Amino acid sequence: MGAVASPERYNASTTFVDANLEAGRGDKAAILYGDQTLTYNDVAAMMNRTGNALLKLGVQMEQRVMLLLLDSPEFVASFFGAIRMGAIPIPTNTLLRAPDYEYLLNDSRAVALIVSEPLYANIAPIREKLKWLKHVIVVGSSTGAQNAPAGTIQFAEWIKNESPELAPADTARDDACFWLYSSGTTGFPKGAVHLQHDMIYCAENYARSVLGINENDRTFSVAKLFFAYGLGNGLYFPFYVGATTVLYPGRPEPKPIYEVVTKYKPTLFFCVPTAYAGLLAAEDTSAYDLSSVRLCVSAGEALPKALFDKWYAKWNVEILDGIGSTEILHIFISNRAKEVRPGSSGKIVPGYDARIVDEEDRELPQGEVGNLLIRGDSTCAYYWNKHAKTKETIVGEWIRTGDKYLVDKDGYLWYQGRSDDMLKAGGIWVSPVEVEATLISHPAVLECAVIGLMDKDELIKPKAFVILKQGCAPSPELEAELKTFVKDKIAAYKYPRWIEFVSELPKTATGKIQRFKLRQREAEFAKGM
Repeated sequence: MGAVASPERYNASTTFVDANLEAGRGDKAAILYGDQTLTYNDVAAMMNRTGNALLKLGVQMEQRVMLLLLDSPEFVASFFGAIRMGAIPIPTNTLLRAPDYEYLLNDSRAVALIVSEPLYANIAPIREKLKWLKHVIVVGSSTGAQNAPAGTIQFAEWIKNESPELAPADTARDDACFWLYSSGTTGFPKGAVHLQHDMIYCAENYARSVLGINENDRTFSVAKLFFAYGLGNGLYFPFYVGATTVLYPGRPEPKPIYEVVTKYKPTLFFCVPTAYAGLLAAEDTSAYDLSSVRLCVSAGEALPKALFDKWYAKWNVEILDGIGSTEILHIFISNRAKEVRPGSSGKIVPGYDARIVDEEDRELPQGEVGNLLIRGDSTCAYYWNKHAKTKETIVGEWIRTGDKYLVDKDGYLWYQGRSDDMLKAGGIWVSPVEVEATLISHPAVLECAVIGLMDKDELIKPKAFVILKQGCAPSPELEAELKTFVKDKIAAYKYPRWIEFVSELPKTATGKIQRFKLRQREAEFAKGM
């Protein structure tokens, strides 16, 4: 495995849609969504109608189209439809707030936004602040253009009369294909620019080589399509081999997840550790059937050994833990079926190379903790409009992941933490700086610091250390108020699960908060317990 051949002139939509029609799978189920079944013929027609509709709006080659969409057939049609006609789709986190979307839309200079109707409430207040956005297309249950919000286009009406035929744009394999925004340590997201050949590289080297995906598989991903992880799991992996994807637009709560698995019988189940913990905590699972699942996959954050063991004991199916990133597009280190080493991230995926180095980029011996560098051809070309950050992160063929790892004598890699202060909650990056800035905007808060702390399932969640202003007293009521305050201001998953009121914070001589000292203190306290 490794390099994946694609012609010089190449448009990714031909691999993931056209190739299935050419293989005689036109009438096969491509998407299961609620009570709907869409065949590959249906997907091709909907993709082409969407591409033609974008062309009719005047969207041009390499212009950006932002997708703020729940998992749905419209997401699939919009993603591949934009690629088909030469534009660049940007799948976007549906859990953010209006100021986040203002930044993303202005930073990307997207000329069109395709948005699910329930999410439009975060767009309406910022419409006049969007410098580049010309068109807003709303996907919803409403019928008829007259029911779309003022100043928007109704998706179903928009594509209804367009041709189901569209030749792919004359793009090259190294042309920009789509962007995914990755969180940064400053809280400002970075647009990772992925190329036309990146998806096929991940699909061949991970999905086919590690998971053994084939056309008889049926995938279901708890991680949504806007994640790099979910985009592979729920879209281009199954489409690469002519398999079937199950799309679910709702919240990833245990009961509906179990119901989806029981009803649609996926063979490959993709999830994140926090959701696995929630599924295991469900009280009565006797009505659910997971016997169709041949492999479970986990990524987004390290999977504790205890969760692996509990899941296997309950459902008798392995979880293959791995690590991927937005920048590298999907999983590049993974456990293998029947070779799982619980608690580890597994071994390097075919097509990728790893180095573990010290602060001067010198190779470290086996068993020593160092910074993880990865090489593989699915790595993004650069960060949009962030030249310095690109040079800092991508060094020649290698990319700095920001993770600390060690490798054992058998080639298994073991996660040891982050090189920076970033943390993950529920598999989604959280910047402590952003949470701290939000807390400080509360009238009772003087100073604060946020770190990651393990919960009872050994999963990392944010904890805040707060110094109150003079005259304000700690109380359970204030703690609850501060948590709600953060939830209301920024994405809800970022709120601190614990708040500790303190009189001082550890700082450098120049006044910079030393979060690592707070992490050390918590680790020592945990040992003392």
